[in-house]
Amino acid sequence: MRTRMKVVRDGLADPRAAKALHDRLLGVVPLPPGPVAGYWPLGSELDVLPLLRRLHGEGRAVALPVSGPRGTPLVFRSWEPDCQMAKGRYGIAECGEDRPVVVPAVLLVPMLAFDRAGHRLGYGAGYYDRTLAELRARGPVLAVGVAYAGQEVEAVPRGGYDEPLDWIVTEREALRLA
Repeated sequence: MRTRMKVVRDGLADPRAAKALHDRLLGVVPLPPGPVAGYWPLGSELDVLPLLRRLHGEGRAVALPVSGPRGTPLVFRSWEPDCQMAKGRYGIAECGEDRPVVVPAVLLVPMLAFDRAGHRLGYGAGYYDRTLAELRARGPVLAVGVAYAGQEVEAVPRGGYDEPLDWIVTEREALRLA
């Protein structure tokens, strides 16, 4: 399913979707106070950087993930549009160790596929599931899955360690799940 959904997502990639997502997320999803953690888009992932730039411009703390060894949760470091980035573990741009660690109140989660029960299909390493479990053990965190509408499937295969999302936002709609 991962291979098939990556091909599907590649075919859906549209830079205009970032603006539609940005407007929908800010217009519909009630973001709690506190830092918002996004991600640096990999390949055809929906680009949340314009949204992060806007939130930063409004004075909101923004962070990006840093991938550690497989099997560990993500760490989030403070991000600003002009900060120096370096290639991380998977070739994804990451903030340097000079940036402070941040505990997000909102986590924007990329995915390959999703279903209307709030489950997502990622790349299979479990980083976001471990991260959400750890963050939720500390306190409340709003998990917002971000995808193109065409990435929806009837049911995502899931295991006992998979963490559900609170919202899924696409360029077409915002689904409240929790």
